[in-house]
Amino acid sequence: MMNTHFHLEQDDEGIAWLHFDMADSSANILSMDTLDALDQALINTAQMHPRGLILLSDKSSGFLAGADIHAFAKVEEPKQAAEQIRKAHRVFSRLENFSFPSVALIHGFCLGGGTELALACTYRIAENDSTRIGLPEVRLGIFPGFGGTARATQAMGSIAAMGMMLTGRAYRAKPAKRIGLVDLVVPQRQLRNAASQMLRNPPPPRRPPWWNRLIEMTPARQALAEWFRYQVAKKAKPEHYPAPYRLIDHWRRTVGDFDAMLESETRNVSELICGDTTQSLIRAFLLRERMKAIGKQSPFEAAHVHVVGGGVMGGDIAAWCALRGLRVTLQDQSHQQLRRAIGRAHKLFRRRLRDHRLVMEAFDRLIPDVRAAGVAHADVIVEAIFEDTEAKQALYAELEPRMRADALLATNTSSIPLETLAEKLADPTRLVGLHFFNPVAKMMLVEIVHGQATHDEVAANAAAFARQIGKLPLPVKSSPGFLVNRMLMPYLLEAVALYEQGVPGTVIDSAATDFGMPMGPIELADTVGLDICLHVAGKLAEAFPMSLPKTLRHQVDAGRLGKKSGEGFYVWKEGRAQKPAMEKNWRGQPEKQRELSDRMILRMLNEAVACLREGVVTDADLLDAGAIYGTGFAPFRGGPMHYIRNRGLHSIEQRLNELEKRHGEQFHADSGWHALA
Repeated sequence: MMNTHFHLEQDDEGIAWLHFDMADSSANILSMDTLDALDQALINTAQMHPRGLILLSDKSSGFLAGADIHAFAKVEEPKQAAEQIRKAHRVFSRLENFSFPSVALIHGFCLGGGTELALACTYRIAENDSTRIGLPEVRLGIFPGFGGTARATQAMGSIAAMGMMLTGRAYRAKPAKRIGLVDLVVPQRQLRNAASQMLRNPPPPRRPPWWNRLIEMTPARQALAEWFRYQVAKKAKPEHYPAPYRLIDHWRRTVGDFDAMLESETRNVSELICGDTTQSLIRAFLLRERMKAIGKQSPFEAAHVHVVGGGVMGGDIAAWCALRGLRVTLQDQSHQQLRRAIGRAHKLFRRRLRDHRLVMEAFDRLIPDVRAAGVAHADVIVEAIFEDTEAKQALYAELEPRMRADALLATNTSSIPLETLAEKLADPTRLVGLHFFNPVAKMMLVEIVHGQATHDEVAANAAAFARQIGKLPLPVKSSPGFLVNRMLMPYLLEAVALYEQGVPGTVIDSAATDFGMPMGPIELADTVGLDICLHVAGKLAEAFPMSLPKTLRHQVDAGRLGKKSGEGFYVWKEGRAQKPAMEKNWRGQPEKQRELSDRMILRMLNEAVACLREGVVTDADLLDAGAIYGTGFAPFRGGPMHYIRNRGLHSIEQRLNELEKRHGEQFHADSGWHALA
């Protein structure tokens, strides 16, 4: 039996095999259409009266990637969302209530609605290597709504289930088995046999330990809920991210009562999904998907990368490429630099790969190359030396004659226009910017910098390469600072100016994090390095009217460079800023905090409007994407341009005029505001 998305067959042992293969899609997604198709397939399965059911995916990408996020963005009122959630409840309950056992056969991605579907099965078997399973809905501003909270707590116990849902973490197969999320882990070649064997001799379904029921009883439940709130509060404020707090309240009120949990899921998730936070986070997710699609416009694929520059950026770019499976040669004149880079790479491999064999394979792919032997063989050459125009041009003169004609020549410059760097190239069309951000292993955005001479195909190939190594490509025009640094620097400089005016660093940072930034600007400047901040700010000041606070230069001249030197605006110990308690006269002063926040954030917004006016990016959505994934701009606000629309364009422009009168011309509204209006 077949429908558009499912294929049902029965083997000689009477076992039904239900194959999920969503039409016209590289991955299975739980949309209203596929949910209807699943419902019909389950009805057909019941009519076969099989010995058991095995639910599996025919997609190489995985079992089920989750619910249709595009549909979430179109929900206009809670009633509409509630109808869709109840429909999913009915379909999943049909599967759960079969008189015969069922097995979810999991490989690759099994996330969100996919995990909720698997939990509705009697058993879950996961493939050992590729499986990533979890309930990440909290990252979209909601929590599991298709029965996930009820079934996860039943299967795993409240502590493990709530830990998974509150963090949004995706587990590999073996850790998932340890917490009770899956029943069996096997290699891929054994998946089908393991499922058949389980249905031939069905074991009792796994249940959490007996003491889990004690935890769920009052008053232990109330105490655990408070502990959950305490842990969540370390990461997220309830006014910024309400979903985890709503999940805790939902659990506290209804855990142990299955029907009550389903009804509470329906009410809470349908309300959350229509809220500003969730819609902004969905917007951020869709912007991420748009950047991923940019990298699909070219078939380019690299096998060998040659990185020039063994410093922190160059070494970490090389390590990341090796981690992602590419052969990498790393060039530097200093053996000491190369040793340090290899040492950092080894730590990255151990942390990310864990398996000793995989660590050694990655280590073997990363080759120190003092003599630059890898240049002639590389598909991509990344220049990541210090920010000096003449030094970079001299390096290109050495590299260009030795490169293959079809190889990419990319620069990791953070501030020098490509037009300047390409002046002495024989073929300037082949130079493209690949601007990574520090730390490379955590920052997923890469600016794809298109100079006036850069060939379109070269830029497209660079974007494809960024996707190949798991990064998010953002096309930007070559101009001083490009997009991210251009927007970020006025924000940082205003923070330093406030510090210079006597505002404590903790107060400045608190104002920024209260707005929703992941880290305060004073701590961020220390983390990046005050010497780097000064250098980039100096380059930008050559192109734009921008004054540099004297305090920044004094700190650098004194050798107080921030985290890397142990002291900057803060003293650093064991990698952490030692922040003094906030002074009494700044506590409980929301008006003062908003004033500080406006001074910093509005300078960033003003620069964002200028970047859009100048065409640094092609549209407002890509600007928002760059800000969220490059500067950490509060994701729940949907990006600078989205925030401007929500707060009111005229209101912000008026506020800029007020700040200009009180604090100076750095707040002068860019002419781009009129074009936006």
